[in-house]
Amino acid sequence: MGGLAADESGASPVEFVLVGTLLTLLTLAVLQFGLAVYVRNVVHDAAVEGAFHAALADTTLADGVERTRTIVARTVGPEYAADVSARETEVLGQPTVEISVRAPLPLIGLLGAPRMLEVSAYAPLESLD
Repeated sequence: MGGLAADESGASPVEFVLVGTLLTLLTLAVLQFGLAVYVRNVVHDAAVEGAFHAALADTTLADGVERTRTIVARTVGPEYAADVSARETEVLGQPTVEISVRAPLPLIGLLGAPRMLEVSAYAPLESLD
């Protein structure tokens, strides 16, 4: 019986599978985190671009919303551009345009929880006066 307890044959494949599975899951988690950060940055940059476009003297808030939707839809997909809103507000006493985008937070690939990612961008409102 003592000889069987000391026998380690077959342990290497089991250890390889356990460690390999763990490292694969860790790698996929890092890649998914990178994708989530990329999507957040794309949506934020699109909101900034839309806010500056809407703040121009010869454009409307709807133009800024449409520009934001176009950029997001081209980059990460139209489902991420479904909820875009714009409004005029004041920041530090100055008239400002705010563009808000609510999009899914990617959890598995690009699939994710709806409206969990919200970004806003502001731009000073221009006028012809």
